[in-house]
Amino acid sequence: MKYLVLFGPPGSGKGTQSENIIKKYGYGHISTGDVLRAEMANKTELGKTAKDYIEKGQLVPDSLIIDMLAKTLDGFKEANGIIFDGFPRTTAQAVALKEMLKARGADVTVMLNLIVEEQELITRLLKRGETSGRSDDNLETIQKRLDTYNSQTAPVIDFYEKEGKLANIKGVGTIDGIFALVCKEIDAK
Repeated sequence: MKYLVLFGPPGSGKGTQSENIIKKYGYGHISTGDVLRAEMANKTELGKTAKDYIEKGQLVPDSLIIDMLAKTLDGFKEANGIIFDGFPRTTAQAVALKEMLKARGADVTVMLNLIVEEQELITRLLKRGETSGRSDDNLETIQKRLDTYNSQTAPVIDFYEKEGKLANIKGVGTIDGIFALVCKEIDAK
């Protein structure tokens, strides 16, 4: 089974490429945000604990997120592979993911890093805000999200490069053209 980390800044096309990978390869999709919301909605013990942190305005600890992801991962028995979307966001989370997979006799196959220039990201996100009505797609919030990505999340790229798992993919062009590059990397692993 292949384990993919789909990576890139906000607006780089992760969601679009995830959908394409799922359709073509039959991979399971693990989105941290979706898992967190589902655990809370189902009022599981993990969900209740996470909700307590969120209601206090605190970040959910990595250990709790890993427990939720492990539970979700173990539910994908029939998938051909797994896409981790929105995780890891820090080097500590990358290490925790490595340990979780190691306990299952697995490892990340490849990190697919979608590279898009910042001005293009801003243009895409502003356009998405106009069409989707997402309140977080405004210039001030977009800039904060990109700053957070650059300072806290981008260092994860170095982690996977040192692991020999990094595949940089130009995230500009047609959706099909970018997907062809994604497929080339998946098929080569």
